[in-house]
Amino acid sequence: METPNAPNYEAPAAVTESAADVSQRLAGLIGRIAEGDQQAFAEFYRLTSRRVFGMARRVLIDAELSEDTTQEVFIQVWQNAAKFNAEAGSPLSWLMTIAHRRAVDKVRSSQSATDREARYGASTQDIDHDSVSDEVGSKLEAEAVVRCLETLTDTQQESVRLAYYGGLTYREVAERLNAAVPTIKSRIRDGLIRLKTCLGVS
Repeated sequence: METPNAPNYEAPAAVTESAADVSQRLAGLIGRIAEGDQQAFAEFYRLTSRRVFGMARRVLIDAELSEDTTQEVFIQVWQNAAKFNAEAGSPLSWLMTIAHRRAVDKVRSSQSATDREARYGASTQDIDHDSVSDEVGSKLEAEAVVRCLETLTDTQQESVRLAYYGGLTYREVAERLNAAVPTIKSRIRDGLIRLKTCLGVS
């Protein structure tokens, strides 16, 4: 199975069919995909990839991670098309459920990796432990992040907090702060670089 070319996520989708027609069409394509029809898969991808990318982007924020997740979703579609049950829901509901689960799994995987790195870093430091160190460790880590956040400019702090604590996309942060999307991306990128430097993360 050849993965179709990456879709143009910014291109507007033409609406020429009713929701029922689209659903019926997608169900038919899934049936053909289950039989190994690559042309059906390419058409299904063309019709739905923007929706999948949008779902992934809302959860993950990062564009590259969202693109990777989108590809993973369609690989899963190719492998599991035969499991689609039209009586259980529409093709889009089935697809978006897969997309949401994949995106959430990606978040959990990234968080687990971050936690492992934090635990490894703590275990390799030569620190004199006292009887309460385990209890206050998490608090000290949180305080370090707060201290480092304070080294950012006000605009960087606000942008980073909205994106990573508020879960907003770049576009949503830009709308909230009445700024251009490239400006917000630059603020967040520069803010994260300063945070990593302050926290001693390479």
